[in-house]
Amino acid sequence: MTTYNDGSPLISAAGLAQALASARPPVLLDVRYRLVGAAQSGPTAVEEYRAGHLPGARFVDLDRDLAAPPGAPGRGGRHPLPDPEEFGAAMRRLGVDSDRPVVVYDGAASLAAARAWWLLRWAGHRDVRVLDGGYAAWSAAGLPVTAEVPAPAEGDFKPIPGQLPVVDADGAAAWARGELLLDARAGDRYRGESEPVDPRAGHIPGAVSAPTAENVAADGRFRSAAELTARFRALGAGERETAVYCGSGVTAAHQILALEVAGLPATLYPGSWSEWSSDEVRPVAVTDQPG
Repeated sequence: MTTYNDGSPLISAAGLAQALASARPPVLLDVRYRLVGAAQSGPTAVEEYRAGHLPGARFVDLDRDLAAPPGAPGRGGRHPLPDPEEFGAAMRRLGVDSDRPVVVYDGAASLAAARAWWLLRWAGHRDVRVLDGGYAAWSAAGLPVTAEVPAPAEGDFKPIPGQLPVVDADGAAAWARGELLLDARAGDRYRGESEPVDPRAGHIPGAVSAPTAENVAADGRFRSAAELTARFRALGAGERETAVYCGSGVTAAHQILALEVAGLPATLYPGSWSEWSSDEVRPVAVTDQPG
């Protein structure tokens, strides 16, 4: 099983099991979520949590706890960044302390968990990791799960927002012209062949396609640091400053997590395509990825 250095933003199932047996175990947050456009059959995320989760984990509602309500078209997108005070209150209700490690996970590929990781880091928490492979990896390792919901807890975490960089729509446009702007959505959405969610199909002119799905293997675990470094350097990261967007700022956080595994810094455009495509004055490109 893969192991990680102390500085990695990821933790393996075995590493987490060891951490949970320590004198001061991490706070566990279950961030399972159905992304917009996903099939709606089967149990909801909270129903999956209630059926089984890591012992001690508390459920995080992405729409309620990790985003502000959507605003007007062209303003903030589907998942605007939450108000810092409201985000801090939500994290405290979940038992998050400023000086206690936090581990976040979702079903497998860490798409939603990465949003929680990024927000906590943006808000100033210094010790947050993502369970690599999520609930699926934990279960596959034969580690214990439970349906018991932990008792309420009150943490002391107080956000200091702005600890990770962000860019707005104007900044994203400038970034695409002068630096490297990665589009983390699936390739067909980037090319404008389909758009299941947002008002217009295509991509921000000058952006480079880099689907988030390519960050992980078939089992949902992240590819090795060497593989991710090679991937992103081939796209120009490292040579140029990098920013990332996706549909609504969720999977872009996954891309930033993968870039951190690769040792490459990146900036988030939180409004992403849902904001950009809702503003009719913003240009849209539907050609193949620029060379």
